[in-house]
Amino acid sequence: MQRALRLLEAAGSHSGGAPAKQLAREAGLPLPTAYHLLRTLTHEGYLRREGGVFVLGDAAARLGQGGLQQKRRSMILDSLAHFRDAVGAPVYFAVYREGEIEVVGVSDTPANPACEEWADFRATAHAHAIGQCLLGQLDEETRRDYYDRHPVEGITPYTVRDMRTLEERIGSLGRMQPVTERQEYALGTVCAAIPITAGDTAATMAISLPVHQESRLLCVVDRLRSEVGALLSTLSFSISI
Repeated sequence: MQRALRLLEAAGSHSGGAPAKQLAREAGLPLPTAYHLLRTLTHEGYLRREGGVFVLGDAAARLGQGGLQQKRRSMILDSLAHFRDAVGAPVYFAVYREGEIEVVGVSDTPANPACEEWADFRATAHAHAIGQCLLGQLDEETRRDYYDRHPVEGITPYTVRDMRTLEERIGSLGRMQPVTERQEYALGTVCAAIPITAGDTAATMAISLPVHQESRLLCVVDRLRSEVGALLSTLSFSISI
């Protein structure tokens, strides 16, 4: 495996491709071994042979994209851990992608655990601060498409009960105003979410607290907003969409 990767790295360093002998030399491999691995890599789609030289194939490109996505995800989780420690509460990052709510990352600690997803997060945007914050960033037609697929309904005694009431709440929100909810998604939990600028994609970061710490909620979310703003302004934090 390691020898094959060395060959792929060697091939990737030549935009116009390279012959087998050159790749073997750069990878530090005997020519017979290199020939065998090159045939295998070509068969699997990691390399293509064109005019006597080997170039990266589609499978190698997908492998590279996967590595880049993993790197970006790791960066997001590291940033969430920073925010978690700065505000002393679980921190969530979510986006609205292809018609659904997607929680990209969560960072918590044993002392401050995240809210348990007991009802499908994607289908209950009306009930949690993350979902309400994301819905508020969408146009009316896109929101109604979401409601058609995921009707507004009560999941706790505190959940907003109908689409009209929810739309009135969303319409009353200021552009960058935090969205808060009290036990609407999970009993015993309060949440707050802030909108995040991420190109054309609706995104949000949020925090949750036990209901007995509700008095801290706005202070904590304001701290989160200042921390996020500082990192975004120095380009130290990048959102992968």
